[in-house]
Amino acid sequence: MSTQKVKGSVLKSRLEFVRQEFGEDGLQKVLKSLSEEDQKAIGRLVAVTWVDFDIGKRLDDAIVNVVGGGSSRFFERLGEASAEVNLANLHSAFLAPGDPQAFLAKAPQIYRLYYDVGRREYLKTGEHEGVLTTHDAETFSKTDCLTVIGWYRKALELCDARNVRIVEEECRASGGKVCRYRISWQ
Repeated sequence: MSTQKVKGSVLKSRLEFVRQEFGEDGLQKVLKSLSEEDQKAIGRLVAVTWVDFDIGKRLDDAIVNVVGGGSSRFFERLGEASAEVNLANLHSAFLAPGDPQAFLAKAPQIYRLYYDVGRREYLKTGEHEGVLTTHDAETFSKTDCLTVIGWYRKALELCDARNVRIVEEECRASGGKVCRYRISWQ
C-alpha cells in the first residue's frame, strides 16, 4: 500500500459524477463492488481531508468495470466534470479568463491542492502551447492521468481556449519516468 494521499474532494467528485451519469442505483452498484473496508472509508470522505491514493485507484477501477463499460476514457469526462464544479466555486481564483498561459503557470499550486507527494511543472513552448510534467508522484494510474487530461482541457476552455488538444507523451503507469502532457489550443 502506498503512502501517497489525494484530497477527499477528488474522490467525492468521482462519486458525484457517477451519481449524475448513472443515478443512485449506478453509484450503489459501484460502491457495493468495493471491499467493506473501502466502502467504510468512502462513506467517511470529507472534501478537505487526505485519503490514501490506493482507495481512489480501487474506486476508479470499480467505476470503469461497473458503469464505465470497461473503458478508462470515461475518466476524461469525469475530469471535465470535476473541473467545472471545482473551478466554478472552490478554486475559481485559479482561472485566468482570456489567458490560458497564466492559468497553466499555476499548475504547481493546483497540484499541491490535490496531491500530497510529487510536483507538477509547466513549460510554455509557444504562444498557444506548452508541456505539463508530473514528477516524483509516489503512485500513479492510467485513469488518474486521463482525469488530469479532462480536467485541464475543461479548465483551459474556461479560460477561453478553443480546440484544446492534450496528449500524454509519457506516462509512469506505462513505464515512463514522468507523466508528461503536451497541450495546444487556439
